Formats: sequence, structure tokens, C-alpha cells
Amino acid sequence: MRIERFEEIKAWQEARILVKMIYQSVKNNKYFCNDYRFREQISSAGVSIMSNIAEGFSRRTKKEFLQFLFVAKGSCAEVESQLYVALDQDYISENMFKELYAKAEEVAKILSGFITYLLKELK
Repeated sequence: MRIERFEEIKAWQEARILVKMIYQSVKNNKYFCNDYRFREQISSAGVSIMSNIAEGFSRRTKKEFLQFLFVAKGSCAEVESQLYVALDQDYISENMFKELYAKAEEVAKILSGFITYLLKELK
């Protein structure tokens, strides 16, 4: 099956869910909501995952696409790290931390699999 649009990419779909979860977490805690700099940092990192997948796909070469997928994977790690800050500042509960972290980890694993697949195709 050939992917025609970035919206068909599983990693992008799951990253979209992660972003929605991040934004909901921010909205649900007034202290999180008021920590403008941190709120923007974690939101931007989540959005970066989706954006880099979409932008890389639009480049239409596997080599460029791979570069953007690696950046997206890095943004997953950034979100994971920032989730510890959110937890330590009591912006999110332990349960919410686990849910968000698991989703970020899932996106990273999907990206890793996709990267591996594309690297094999380049050989």
C-alpha cells in the first residue's frame, strides 16, 4: 500500500493524539496553564512531532523524509523529558504522566519502525 497523504501515516496519527492529550493536560491545571514558557515548550515539542512527519513526507525523497523522521523522534524524547518536569511540578498526576509517557513512547517506537523500513528501502 502506497501512502498518498501524510495523514495516512500511523506515526502522525498517534502524534496527533499525543498533542491532544498534552493540550488537555495543560487546560486541566491552572498552574500548568499559567506557566507560559513551559507550556509553550512542551506543546511545541508535541506539535513538532506531527509537523516534521508532515514536512518530511512532502519532500518526496526518502533521504530527506528520513531526516525529518529522526527530528520527529527527537521531539518525542523532548516530550518525554518535559513530562518529568510537569510531574515534578505537580502539573500532572502520576497516572497522567504514565499515559502521556506511554503515548510518546508508542509514537517513538512507530517512528523507529518506519525509519528502519525506509533505511532498508534505500539500500
